[in-house]
This record gives sequence, structure tokens and C-alpha cells, in this order.
Amino acid sequence: MPGFAIVRADDVADPYEGTDVPGEFRCLTDALDAEQLAVTLIRVPPHSDFEQGTGHTHAEVEELYLVAKGTITFRCGDHVEKVTAPAVVRVSPGTARSHRNEGDDPVEIWAVSVAGHRDATKIDDFWEASPEARQRR
Repeated sequence: MPGFAIVRADDVADPYEGTDVPGEFRCLTDALDAEQLAVTLIRVPPHSDFEQGTGHTHAEVEELYLVAKGTITFRCGDHVEKVTAPAVVRVSPGTARSHRNEGDDPVEIWAVSVAGHRDATKIDDFWEASPEARQRR
């Protein structure tokens, strides 16, 4: 092993391809053979709600969301805020979160957390779908 890995996000499979879920969710952790960090590229097209009105929380895992392109609307607990690139959103364990793209431009965010933890809990009907966030649910 050379002690490093270089992976292009578009070379990693998108499990939502061909589904009604808008956007892309490309988890690079396995391709990188990462042992400590999990990293995922999330692309959210204009006027779409990636999690389709749901949210999620983690019991033990802190997450960072690096907003690399565009403006994304985040909800963390009861707080809702538009976040424009370049920016980082940190979400503590136990804090419910979700995001959607209410704008006219695509958004790219990178989610970074601890590798190997599978403690996500989905929250149905976390927030009302934005009238601008058009998609099939």
C-alpha cells in the first residue's frame, strides 16, 4: 500500500441513479480504503429536496458538511439557514438535520464523518417540502 489514495467522485457509483431521489450521493469511503473518515459527495439539483422532506440524526457521530458549490438551505434542529459556498456546517450527535436546494443553481456538498458508524436514524416529515423543491416522493 502506498499510504494514500486518489479517487474521483464521478468514478464512484451513485446508489440513487435511476430512482426518484433527485441528485447524487457518492460515498467515497470504501474506494479510498479509508479507515477513520467517511466522505460522501452530495449533489443537489436546483429546486429539489434531496431527502424529500425527511431528515436524520446520529446518536454518536459528528458530521461536517462542506458546501463547495452553490447555496443550500440547511435545517439543524429548529434552525433553518441558507448557506453559500464556500462554507462548512458542523452538526453534533443527536441534532436532527436535513438540507434542500431552493435555488436556480446546482449545489455540491461534501459530508465528512467517522468511518464505520451506522447509527443514522431517519426522521419522516422532518419539515414541509418547499414549494420550490419540486420532486416526486
